[in-house]
Amino acid sequence: MKIQQPVVSVYTVPTDAPEADGTLAWDTTTVVVAEITAGDTTGTGWTYGPAAVADLLHEQLTPVVTGLDAFDIAAAHDAMCRTVRNAGRPGVASCAISAVDVALWDLKARLLELPLARLLGRARDTVPVYGSGGFTTYHETHLAAQLGGWVHGQGIPRVKIKIGEAWGRAVPRDLARVQAARQVIGPQAELYVDANGAYTRKQAIRVGHALADHGVGWFEEPVSSDDLTGLRLVRDTLVCDVAAGEYGYDLPYFARMLAAGAVDCLQLDATRCGGITEFLRAAALAQAHGLEISAHCAPHVHAAAAAAVPNLRHIEWFHDHVRVESLFFDGVLDPAGGFVRPAAGVGHGLTLRSADVEEYRVV
Repeated sequence: MKIQQPVVSVYTVPTDAPEADGTLAWDTTTVVVAEITAGDTTGTGWTYGPAAVADLLHEQLTPVVTGLDAFDIAAAHDAMCRTVRNAGRPGVASCAISAVDVALWDLKARLLELPLARLLGRARDTVPVYGSGGFTTYHETHLAAQLGGWVHGQGIPRVKIKIGEAWGRAVPRDLARVQAARQVIGPQAELYVDANGAYTRKQAIRVGHALADHGVGWFEEPVSSDDLTGLRLVRDTLVCDVAAGEYGYDLPYFARMLAAGAVDCLQLDATRCGGITEFLRAAALAQAHGLEISAHCAPHVHAAAAAAVPNLRHIEWFHDHVRVESLFFDGVLDPAGGFVRPAAGVGHGLTLRSADVEEYRVV
C-alpha cells in the first residue's frame, strides 16, 4: 500500500478567554492537520504550531514520503529526519514530522483494522490524566470554576496551574493563587504547578519551599528547560518532583536531559518530538534511566501511545487542546474519574469534522 501525497490544513481557533503563563501570552491556538491516504484508507495526524509547519511539510516532507509503503513507518520517519538536515530538525521541522508520523500510525492501524493501542501493544487499559490550565490571566472565580470542575465535577484527582507570572516578578500572587487552588480542590487532590522557566535558580528554590506548604508535588520548568544544571540544582534541593522536556524535538535532547539528572519525570510531546515513533523511543530511554514519563498536551494524540508505555505517569488534559480536539473531531475521550480509555475502534478513533471547522481554516 503506497502513501499518496499528504493533504495539509491549518486552522486557528480563538481561546475562550485571554491566556498566559509565566513567560508568554496568547489568544489563539493554531493546529496543523495532516491527512495521509493509502488505497481507500486515510490516517489523520496533527500538531500545534505556526502555519509555517504546513509550508515546511509541503516543501520538504511530502516529496520524500509520497510513494513509500504505508506499513514502513520507521523508513518514512528516517527519510523525513534526513531530509530536514539543512532546515534544522528542532522546532517547525520536527512539528511537521510529528504530524505526518501520527497520521501514518493512524493509517497503519486503520489498514490493519485495529485500534492503535492494540497495534502498539498495550501496557495498560486506561491512562491517568491531570487537568491542566489555571492560566495567570484567570481571576479567582474563573480559576475556582475550572479546577472545581475537574476535581469535583469530573473526578480528576490531579490538576495543574500556571505560576511564575511576569517572568517571576509576581511571586506573592503566584503563592496566593496556589493557596486558592488548594482551597478549591481540597487536601486529597494532587496539586501541580508550571512556571514555564520563569524563575532564576535560587528564586525557584525559595518558591519551591513555599509550595511545599501547600502540598505541591510537581514543579514543572522551575527554571528554563535549557538550564540543565539549574534543573538539577532545584531537583536536588526540593522535595517535590521536578519535570521538564516538553521542548524536546529529538532523541539527543532527551538523552542530554536524562544524563544530567535534571528531572524526576520526563515530559514528552508526540506533536513536537517526532511523532509516536520518537515518543516511544524517548519513553524507553527514560525507562533505562529509571524514570517515568508524562505526555505533554494534545491528549488525543497521546492516549494510545501512552497506553503502550510501561513507565507512564500520566497525560496532560490541557484546556486549550481539549477544546480544539473536542471541536475538531468525533470520538473524543471522557476523562471522568481521572482516566481515559484509548479508543476501541480502528486507528486512534478520531474523525475530523472538516465541514464543521471550515470557519477556522487559514491555509
